[in-house]
Amino acid sequence: MSSFFSSMTSSSSENTLSTARTIVSTAATYAAAAAASAMIIRSFTNEFFPMELRHYIYTRIKTAFYRLSPDLTMVIEEFEGLDNNQIYSAAEIYLGTIASPSTKKLRVSKSDHQQTFTLTMERDQSVTDYFKGVKLNWTLFCRHVENLHNKRDITATLKSEVRSLELTFHRKHQNLVLTQYIPFILEEARSKKQEAKALRIFTVDHQNLYGNLNDAWVGTTLDHPSTFDTLALDRDLREFVTGDLEKFVRRKEYYRKVGKAWKRGYLLYGPPGTGKSSLIAAMANYLHFDIYDLELTELNSNDELRRLLIAMPNKSIVVVEDIDCTVEFQDRNSAPSPASCRVTGRSRDLQVTLSGLLNFIDGLWSSCGDERIIVFTTNHKEKLDLALLRPGRMDVHIHMSYCSPYGFRQLAFNYLGIKEHPLFYEIEEKIEKTLVTPAEIAEQLLKGVEIGTVLEDLLVFLAKKKEIQELEAKKRERDELKSDSDDSKENGAIATRL
Repeated sequence: MSSFFSSMTSSSSENTLSTARTIVSTAATYAAAAAASAMIIRSFTNEFFPMELRHYIYTRIKTAFYRLSPDLTMVIEEFEGLDNNQIYSAAEIYLGTIASPSTKKLRVSKSDHQQTFTLTMERDQSVTDYFKGVKLNWTLFCRHVENLHNKRDITATLKSEVRSLELTFHRKHQNLVLTQYIPFILEEARSKKQEAKALRIFTVDHQNLYGNLNDAWVGTTLDHPSTFDTLALDRDLREFVTGDLEKFVRRKEYYRKVGKAWKRGYLLYGPPGTGKSSLIAAMANYLHFDIYDLELTELNSNDELRRLLIAMPNKSIVVVEDIDCTVEFQDRNSAPSPASCRVTGRSRDLQVTLSGLLNFIDGLWSSCGDERIIVFTTNHKEKLDLALLRPGRMDVHIHMSYCSPYGFRQLAFNYLGIKEHPLFYEIEEKIEKTLVTPAEIAEQLLKGVEIGTVLEDLLVFLAKKKEIQELEAKKRERDELKSDSDDSKENGAIATRL
């Protein structure tokens, strides 16, 4: 009996296996036939149906499907007529930053004016995004245009393919997408584009000053390595400046609410060599703002100043160096004297006046642009007109002083790559008693290769510097005593004659 049941079981297993093989073989045959049929149908349609007709059929099928679906799809074309679609450009930048691991293809690009690579979606790729808990699906479609002279399709004259993004989500979230999600994408793309661009520094092109305003400034790449991490600034000052800059760029709505132009003024003052120019470069690198170097002595009138202001884009840093000695400002309440006028090739113009400059930084013309930083530098703050110094014009006054022990340690790390050394304590003691600029310290650190020798030479330099300063102080004291003595003698002689 056992052998009988065993043979029955074996026979049943063989029958089951045989049946399964038959089913799999049949399914494979049908699948292959279906695949072959699909290929034949695709080849047939590609050969006998024009691309426009295929696109039309595909669109109609999608439309029928969408009517039965709770989802809503927004189509964002690359062009609106001959103009770029701002939403498409922003979405293209934004989606390159959120590409998921399932994304198969990405396009990589970089222009001369970019610091980093740009990643964008490739055709027929999809990306899923989540915003405030809402799932949003993006797909990039490309439609080829065979006739580049088709007048009915304006974009066909520009490109051989027309691209569009489709954004699909549940239709109940339509208001969220329009009022919050798309504005969020526009802002994120603007920020990413600003970060990626290569910084530039501009100066005035006087030949085009009265021509096209777009050509009033000529620029070149700014490749200054200065950052807040490398500046020889005290920690508190560095944190204050970076915090003030961050607060400024975030407060667009606040400035509009209180009725002020969205700008910020900085006055950097202190002895030469204390890092004023390096701080400006660090601010530009930190904010990714271009620098516009304005030389007032080269301008003939307030009108030229206004034209330059109009031609200046947003997100920029306007720099006027050595403001105390660039222009002999006239009194605002006095009439211009003949001596203040000069004949030019165009007309008899006035130089830039104090009133013109004040209007530039705090008057009606200061509102011709947003998100601007205005920086004045001077070695002698006491020489400036008080009208320039009040809040609203120069909001932040930063004293760039002589090198401190903390600044020395930062310079030692930058130039020598060290954070500690047995000679540090002695050097810091001498720095506290000597007026020495960060530029002078940096120059000494650059002179040698062996660290110990460089620091010993720095000690010798500081000792000589201190000795010279003490001699100069004694000389000034003697001169003052002599001057007081001469004044006393003169006063005595006058009293005797009387």
